[in-house]
Amino acid sequence: MAAQGPRRLVAAVDRAARARGLRPGMPVAQAQGMVVDLVLAEAAPDADRAGLTRLSAWCLAYAPLVAPDPPDGIWIEIAGAAHLHGGEAGLVRDLTRRIAAGGFAVRAAVADTPGAAWAVARFGRRRGRDGRDPAREEARGGPDETRGGLVPPGAQGRELAELPLAALRLEAEAVAGLAALGVERVADLAGLARAPVRLRFGGAVLTRLDQALGHAPEPLTYLAPPETLAVRLAFPEPIGGAETLARAVAGLTAALAADLGHRDLGARRLDLVCQRVDGLPQSLSVGLARPSRSPRHLARLFADRLALIDPGYGIEAARLIAARVEPLRARQLAGTAGPAEGGEPEALAELIDRLAVRLGPRRLYRAAPVESEWPERSARRVAPLAPASGLTWPAGLPRPARLLDPPEPVQALALLPDAPPASFAWRRRRCRVARADGPERVFGEWWRSDAEISASRDYYRVEDETGARYWLFRDAPAAEGGRWWLHGLGEA
Repeated sequence: MAAQGPRRLVAAVDRAARARGLRPGMPVAQAQGMVVDLVLAEAAPDADRAGLTRLSAWCLAYAPLVAPDPPDGIWIEIAGAAHLHGGEAGLVRDLTRRIAAGGFAVRAAVADTPGAAWAVARFGRRRGRDGRDPAREEARGGPDETRGGLVPPGAQGRELAELPLAALRLEAEAVAGLAALGVERVADLAGLARAPVRLRFGGAVLTRLDQALGHAPEPLTYLAPPETLAVRLAFPEPIGGAETLARAVAGLTAALAADLGHRDLGARRLDLVCQRVDGLPQSLSVGLARPSRSPRHLARLFADRLALIDPGYGIEAARLIAARVEPLRARQLAGTAGPAEGGEPEALAELIDRLAVRLGPRRLYRAAPVESEWPERSARRVAPLAPASGLTWPAGLPRPARLLDPPEPVQALALLPDAPPASFAWRRRRCRVARADGPERVFGEWWRSDAEISASRDYYRVEDETGARYWLFRDAPAAEGGRWWLHGLGEA
């Protein structure tokens, strides 16, 4: 509850109170009359605003442009940064899951305009960016259901048409006045003549409608991360050409690299924010496999993606932000005696960065050993430059060049109970075995589950008449009716 002069009003309600008919803004005395055992808590608006600001700062991990929207909203400009989190759907899914895990109820939406995203997140039905219902993408982890809606590009008008006028963030008096005229939906308001609406209800009603539909810009006040290294370049005349923008980015990376060098830092993530003359920002983000402050390398990473920036009627300023930095000490450069120590890792890191920009960071990984007897569990994906764990695979155990996960069933014929198969059929093709080696027995990992206490596999390396090599196993002794499976192809 909150005090408003001599009156005490309900500031917020939970789900149970809302189900009993309580609403924010009603007098506390009325609420207590409706619910006898009502539990009241004093509102702390200052603490709420501080908490929202902290949560907004945490959201900077997803995109460089984040703005709090009191009392309970956050704007995130994800254009140019969604690919770092698996696309728009992946970003929404990960963001809502992590916030819900902290005990918050979450509703999120992605749209072309802030107003449309605000409306769909609070009043709209859940849809994917391709028009499909993403209900199966939802996760649970908080006191309320986590929701995510993705409005198809350019479809905000269709998505908002059936929503109530409150979805446009209008004042309660304007909503009530329009409702008295029979105007209850956004489509009803959009169909009215604009001049009478402006004359009777003021320009704010039409401004909110235009902002939601994308007909008018909506400037937002974005957060600036504390102690963030950034450089800015303003242009005498708006620019729009790709080559001109590339030269500007090269100048920004050179200036930022100098600042990083003065602090013995290297960038791990860079955010480029271009301010258009119409007030709409365009942003790009790139991640690096290891810290770097090489101007040439940083500029090259952006050069591959500058085509994604829509200059509109021109870009009047650009800002390059080092969103994530790590210590990077100076080192000895290569001399005439040969390459400097550590030169090869730097070249590898630059190659990984360029591939990540083109293919996506999730597609780059290396296999790291895992202490497990079962082959499909003996490796895991790690970052390309992740430090070595010290584990290695046994040198005396040959393994196939390609492992099938999961193993594929085959029909095999063995002449003796523990002998390798004489022939087998795989994918409608029969192979006659010319040479074989085995068995190599592998037992189940009993500490994982009871089903693996007595599990075992007998592996055989076989070669058919054409010279092709396969890795087969039987998941139980022949006397127990074990089945044959193909687990690998070739030989490492």
